[in-house]
Amino acid sequence: MVAEEARQIMARLGFRTIDEMVGRVDVLEMQKAIDHWKADGIDLSSILMPIEKPHAEVGTYCTQTQDHGLELALDNQLLELAKPAIEKGEVVEIQLPIINTNRTVGTILSNEIAKARGAALLPEDTVKIKFTGSAGQSLGAFLAKGVSIELEGDANDYVGKGLSGGNLTIYPPKVSTFEAEDHILVGNVCLYGATSGKAFFRGRAAERFCVRNSGAVAVIEGVGDHGCEYMTGGRTVILGPTGRNFAAGMSGGVAYIWDPAEIFKPNCNMEMVELERVQEMEDIDELRALIEEHARRTGSTVAAAVLDKWGTSLGEFIKVMPTDYKRVLAEQKQRQQELVAQQ
Repeated sequence: MVAEEARQIMARLGFRTIDEMVGRVDVLEMQKAIDHWKADGIDLSSILMPIEKPHAEVGTYCTQTQDHGLELALDNQLLELAKPAIEKGEVVEIQLPIINTNRTVGTILSNEIAKARGAALLPEDTVKIKFTGSAGQSLGAFLAKGVSIELEGDANDYVGKGLSGGNLTIYPPKVSTFEAEDHILVGNVCLYGATSGKAFFRGRAAERFCVRNSGAVAVIEGVGDHGCEYMTGGRTVILGPTGRNFAAGMSGGVAYIWDPAEIFKPNCNMEMVELERVQEMEDIDELRALIEEHARRTGSTVAAAVLDKWGTSLGEFIKVMPTDYKRVLAEQKQRQQELVAQQ
């Protein structure tokens, strides 16, 4: 309907294509009678001034097909190596180096799996990929269920963007001598809009970790500002400090923060969440299981220390719970109990 209305407006103006409209400011005029205080004094004449082209060959819209260089993508190699999994569902293990010009690694592979296998995709760990090196942006973006990526090294921004059931594990090189939990391992906006799957990071993330996460599970050892912003689902375990404005706009999901120094609360945006101790047995079991899996996958010394002193560590965790989400879960639980009682 939007397209149809656009065509009608274009027809009234005498245009057949969008390209014909580019730069035609002569058919625009400012609406003078805008009854709003923000519009007072606005003068668009400079914007509506036609721009003179320096010569006739200057382009004003796209006239050349963009070359994305997809034939050079690392996923082409992954596709070839993963053929037995895509075509027959056989387990495949791959080991390759990776560098920071390798971007969106795993995305084309995931697309081909979805086209070949449908919504069921593949059983977990059907395609196991081990990388060594420094990954470029968007490692594991939209990674499909059945694909597991393990990276010994570090990664840039947008790790696990749109994660779609796959597993991600990242840890520093095993020969490293620094304390992993004190250093940035992955960049900004990791797990942005993730819907499902798991991610384990031995080290810290930069800003906006798990923004708009709606279903993925993640364990990490510290995050920067705006963690779990606009999160709507999933679980996040943070075994370390957070930056400011944590949980801003967080309407769903749960975050567990290990806070032995009691410094977290001032960093949390309390507009939509409340803070609790981890007391319900269901929460305790979930939290411990995720930390154990983190230790197993990454070799985390932080996770090992937390588990070694579990009796003490458990009392140092804070559960970040969205208020409305808590109410909805309570209502659902009550309805289930009522149904059971009726039976």
